[in-house]
Amino acid sequence: MAGDEDARVEAVRKQTKAEITHPDRVLYPEAGLSKLDVIEYYLGVAPLLLPYLRDRPITMHRFPGGVGEEGFYEKDAPAGTPAFVETFTHWAEAPRRDVDFVLCNNLDTIVWLANIAALELHATLSRAGSYDSPDLLFIDIDPEPPFPFDGVIEIARVVRDRLDERGLRSFVKTSGKKGLHIVVPLAAGHTFDALREFAHDVGKAVAKDTPHVVAELPRSREKGTVFVDYLQNAPGKTMVAPYSLRATPGATVSAPLRWEDLRPGVRPEDYTYRTVLSRKADPWKDLFKDRQRIP
Repeated sequence: MAGDEDARVEAVRKQTKAEITHPDRVLYPEAGLSKLDVIEYYLGVAPLLLPYLRDRPITMHRFPGGVGEEGFYEKDAPAGTPAFVETFTHWAEAPRRDVDFVLCNNLDTIVWLANIAALELHATLSRAGSYDSPDLLFIDIDPEPPFPFDGVIEIARVVRDRLDERGLRSFVKTSGKKGLHIVVPLAAGHTFDALREFAHDVGKAVAKDTPHVVAELPRSREKGTVFVDYLQNAPGKTMVAPYSLRATPGATVSAPLRWEDLRPGVRPEDYTYRTVLSRKADPWKDLFKDRQRIP
């Protein structure tokens, strides 16, 4: 096995300038995945993942000791960040200072992120060059137990229909945990305030007609409810990137889907490191060809 791992590490090193350290460190104990497995996953999905990360400031959710231990979020490029990693400096309100955000614009950066155990990659809804103008609308369908996932699918379809009624074509992905994410690609010129108000209005319309759905934050943690969450539509807020791993025991993935694939019986845990790595086609391949305007 040692020889096999050495060969795999060498194969990775031939594809990247990024340093590979401690490749045998176990990052997903229950799934039996090492850091090398994570690196190979991100290398494999890079052609699908990179278009969704390009020029978007990211927040890294890092787990140096693996998902069985406490992780931490990191916005700043850490000390020792290699020269091939592009960054974007912007004032951040929470720390009240400039932050050097990482931009994941190339294969070497993806490998470097995997090597520092940034298992989850969360990207902004706008690009660095137009930081205050979003090009994605994001609605999070966020259930509270014991609400069943088949019901989450039904509510996501209701939200899709409400967007359709407003002339907007939407895309769907699993969150990689308990919910679903709905995204609308946008033309230039939108503001976050307008986007958040629009998404909130959609949620309120759905909540008015659909049992168990709530559209206001104070009720979002009530048992058996589903929050149509509009709050991430704000400057600096993020969405877990399509094809990002999640820090779950089974190494689930936030997986883009076609709406027709989202049928009763589908579960978030169906989309994992192993199943998504075998994908050849991207259900969201036309996302950025379909830019729309909020009415």
